[in-house]
Amino acid sequence: MKRVAIVLFQLGGPENQAAVEPFLYNLFCDPDIIDFPLAWIARKPLAKFISTRRSKTVAHHYAEIGGGSPIGRLTADQGRALEAVLAPYVEAKTFVAMRYWHPLTSEALTDLAAWPYDELVLLPLYPHYSYATTRSSLKEWKRQSRGKVTQAARIVESFYDHPSYIEALRARVDEKLLQLQNPGEVHLVFSAHGLPMKLINNGDPYPVHISKTMNLVLERGGWPNPGVLCYQSRVGPQKWLEPSLVQTIDWLAEEGVKRMLVIPISFVTDHIETLHEINIEAREQAEKLGVKEFVMTDGLNDSPYLIRALADLVLKSVGFERGMETAAQTAGSARAK
Repeated sequence: MKRVAIVLFQLGGPENQAAVEPFLYNLFCDPDIIDFPLAWIARKPLAKFISTRRSKTVAHHYAEIGGGSPIGRLTADQGRALEAVLAPYVEAKTFVAMRYWHPLTSEALTDLAAWPYDELVLLPLYPHYSYATTRSSLKEWKRQSRGKVTQAARIVESFYDHPSYIEALRARVDEKLLQLQNPGEVHLVFSAHGLPMKLINNGDPYPVHISKTMNLVLERGGWPNPGVLCYQSRVGPQKWLEPSLVQTIDWLAEEGVKRMLVIPISFVTDHIETLHEINIEAREQAEKLGVKEFVMTDGLNDSPYLIRALADLVLKSVGFERGMETAAQTAGSARAK
């Protein structure tokens, strides 16, 4: 059976209060995050200044969601679930490479070196390609792996329109709508992580991917509810994608909307942007504006549809042209013999 090593890329997050400031420092040291003329001179001092200044507030936010980010644990869970789904077809082992916190890319490479494999798949857990996420993680992999990995890797750059990923989002929306007393009155608010317009103006395809995902989810769901797309997590004075989540809640409340269901569309795990920014900050804002019902869909996390999408992407990368379908046929033929 083919042995397949799968590197799962994610942003990462501090697992406790002590890790908040160094996590923020790593984040703002990223040239794909802080970039301006001669930034290479000022980037580290600026990252130190920002991380020191923001750490107390951010640490308080993490304290309100349990003390730290669950993204490390949830990503590891996704890796184990992916290995299990792939087990009938290939011998798979996952390695987590976080961009800004442990396990870092260098740590993933150390673990990878101890496991002999036939195929190597790089699988960023960002459904929508962006310079700030997918490209940044892959660039870090290239820097860290130079001279350490000689085998060519197969790269999955995006999966924003994968049918099983779309189904995972649709299922999460339906789960919440079924729990509400008046689901037909709920306004669907799709919230994606924002990006500076500078990246978009330089050709980043992220907002196009996000819009396509939302439209596919709405088409798959077939709900009569109105829907709107917005962006969150703005940092700094520069212009970002709009409308923001804050602006959208203000606007909907002014229009008399009393029930909102927020769908975090660009995240495959729960973390501070969902658990705090949406479920605490945005909720408080909505309630102050008179919104009677403010609900957020659960994170995809261990969604079987999401795991199936990831498994399908891996199998197609290593030669199963029709993904899970071809793998199932191959396994069935082998059992018949």
